[in-house]
Amino acid sequence: MTSTPFSQVAIRLRPDDDVAVAKSQLRAGTTLALGRDAVVLAADVGRGHKFALRDLADGAPVRKYGQTIGFARGAIRAGDHVHLHNVVVRPFARDASVGTEAVALPAATPDEARTFEGFLRPDGRAGTRNYIGVISSVNCSASVSRYVADRFRGPDLGREFPGVDGVVAFTHKSGCAMPDDEPTRLLQRVLAGVARHPNISGWVLLGLGCEVNQVERLVRDQGLATAGPGGSAPLVMNIQAQGGVARTVESATQAVRQILPAANALRRQTLPVSKLALALNCGGSDGASGITANPALGFASDEFVRRGAASVLAETPEIYGAEHLLTRRATRPEVAQKLLGFIHWWEEYARLHNASIDNNPSVGNKAGGLTTIYEKSLGALAKGGQAPLSAVYGYAEPVVGPGLAFMDTPGYDPVSMTGLMCGGCNVGVFTTGRGSVYGCKPMPCIKVATNTTLFDWMRDDMDLNAGTILDGTETVEEVGRRIFEEVIAVASGKRTRSEVHGIGDEEFAPWTLGPVF
Repeated sequence: MTSTPFSQVAIRLRPDDDVAVAKSQLRAGTTLALGRDAVVLAADVGRGHKFALRDLADGAPVRKYGQTIGFARGAIRAGDHVHLHNVVVRPFARDASVGTEAVALPAATPDEARTFEGFLRPDGRAGTRNYIGVISSVNCSASVSRYVADRFRGPDLGREFPGVDGVVAFTHKSGCAMPDDEPTRLLQRVLAGVARHPNISGWVLLGLGCEVNQVERLVRDQGLATAGPGGSAPLVMNIQAQGGVARTVESATQAVRQILPAANALRRQTLPVSKLALALNCGGSDGASGITANPALGFASDEFVRRGAASVLAETPEIYGAEHLLTRRATRPEVAQKLLGFIHWWEEYARLHNASIDNNPSVGNKAGGLTTIYEKSLGALAKGGQAPLSAVYGYAEPVVGPGLAFMDTPGYDPVSMTGLMCGGCNVGVFTTGRGSVYGCKPMPCIKVATNTTLFDWMRDDMDLNAGTILDGTETVEEVGRRIFEEVIAVASGKRTRSEVHGIGDEEFAPWTLGPVF
């Protein structure tokens, strides 16, 4: 019987794993040589999908990454396709000990120091882009904000103000008919995060006038009273007080025009990479995500952390089942407890809505080979590399220190990335196996394909290909170093694919809490 060398077509991530992952489409009857043993595939197995390496009894844990990703539903035989039809999710004990694996990364030596070309802001932070923001306090002022931003679209802005990347309207569907407590405070924190973002040189805040989220209160409560361009008084307008749409558009347009010369005069300068704050996210994941792009991004993340930068994981529902691996890396007990507190909040939130946080991944995730949320979470966690967990933040809370951190966000990509951006992250890296086309103004977003097929098919939308790891032409470290260099290049002004396409104006999506009245 002719057999195929196992390493050519499949990957076993840990020696004690019960499953392997197919590198490419494999046909039923294929015999794979694994040491002295052989595995004969009982069914077709798609790229990124799993097959069993040993027999598993009904109810036995199924291990991948050396961790439990689910439990056998019925007996599973060696060579069986392992997926939704024969794996179930159920609660199981996880050792969420604190700090037992918090090993500091070796600090970068002087020879390893790196810089980028960015905009130094008055508060000491660094911008990687130079935008003007038109911020809506409420959906009722969204159209007016867009009308203002539209006045500055086209080639004229670039000719007159070549140092400005654009004028962006930050609109949303909330701001009124909402509880005047935590939901309003969260929205205000998000909008303040836009106003003080290091990639925003100046801004105008537009309200209607009668909404719950009053612009004057937002400015006062969020400490924006002297947060206008150059520390001047902020530019705040209400449509009702201005006399309607047309007058507000004209007044706000003139306000933006007053900001533009000062913003245009700003110049990039050489800054240490310690002034970077990376937003780590994944969307449209597949079975290769946790093998290629995510661990490669984790390597790059560690390289930035070693040099004093911040790197922030997110998507709390999508670390569920793997949170114990983060608590073990926590630098302090309160960091671990804050993370677990968010996990418990999500469990209760799901129960209130008759849902379960341990539900299966999305349709695209399943098609790409991800079977359970535990499996997806373990792969997603790889984006955080090996650095100790130094901080945990609430949604859109300011990221104030170096090191690896976690931010509590939903798993929905636009909402998650909005929180990270509003926390102050100035570069985003987004891994995808199915083909996300996400962009995130004012924060540039680098997209990394998990497999070569996707990269070739959507070459105009993908910035980097991590599928070379699966192809066997590069290692995780080699791709990680490419990501590291790409982040520095993008932070210095290189345009991402989403920026070339102009994507990012519609993706601002604050997390909406509570009922609508």
